[in-house]
Amino acid sequence: MITGELIRLRAFEPEDADALWRWNHDPAVMRWMDQYYVNSLDRARRGLADAQANSFAHVLYAVEVLADGKLIGLVQLRDTDAAVGSAELDIYLGEKDYWGRGFATDAMRTICRYGFDTMRLHRIGLTVVEANEAARRVYAKVGFVEEGRLRDAFRRDGRWYDKIAMGLLEGELS
Repeated sequence: MITGELIRLRAFEPEDADALWRWNHDPAVMRWMDQYYVNSLDRARRGLADAQANSFAHVLYAVEVLADGKLIGLVQLRDTDAAVGSAELDIYLGEKDYWGRGFATDAMRTICRYGFDTMRLHRIGLTVVEANEAARRVYAKVGFVEEGRLRDAFRRDGRWYDKIAMGLLEGELS
């Protein structure tokens, strides 16, 4: 396990599928996510059971609260390119009671530290919908900087939003 101040990152277990299914069917949780498709609980369970094993190319971890072991979200580093030492990061907390309490910030710092120290990455990137101000604050707090803008790259409720490309280089983690 990979431990932060408030959270630990661990491998997903089969019993975690129910929480993932619940989060993926909560409109507030999925508000700013690209994938927003309804699946059955059985399909979620099979998907987790059939998921690829963690490797350098793709690591997916459950975010668990240190104090009580509660599963609250997930983080992943994907599309890892060994030649240039880069990866893309995705995160979300599905348990809304844990929003705004420092858990996402700690999960971001923890996965980035793992990416830089263990995986020897040089750069971690992500994109975020411009209107997702809470996520943008978390990313900036850990050191991500805006690198560009993808115009009208996300659509929700009949409205187009820009996506902001952000990046963090080795040595910039705060």
